[in-house]
Amino acid sequence: MQIKINSKSKHQLPAYHASGSAGMDLRANIDAPVRLLPLGRSLIPTGMYIELPEGFEAQVRPRSGLAIKKGLTVLNSPGTIDSDYRGEIGVMLVNLSQEEVVVEDGERIAQLVISKHEKAEWITVDTLNITARGDGGYGSTGSG
Repeated sequence: MQIKINSKSKHQLPAYHASGSAGMDLRANIDAPVRLLPLGRSLIPTGMYIELPEGFEAQVRPRSGLAIKKGLTVLNSPGTIDSDYRGEIGVMLVNLSQEEVVVEDGERIAQLVISKHEKAEWITVDTLNITARGDGGYGSTGSG
């Protein structure tokens, strides 16, 4: 699919790095390194602006390498970019490690996944269909 993008970044456009990749890497577009103390968070700009078709969203998700190596993740994961949003894509990073982490300009900080979605229409009813699980909550389907 084709998506309109306005890049004000000094870095390359988001790109897939393998033929089977679902996410495109987003890069930090910053003038100076951003220091994140343990449990610190910051909105990191990307310089990217997109125009999604109606019925689609872009999800900003963590990069597994940053999570395991540095303890960085996307705070509101996945962050949703709606089709009518025209502002800059920002990435809310949080440092879950016990050490300060520095985010550098051009660093791959998140991935962007384009996803189709449906609009829900509520139908008010007095009862719902019965299932084997019923109203069993978290962990009710067993361990493992």
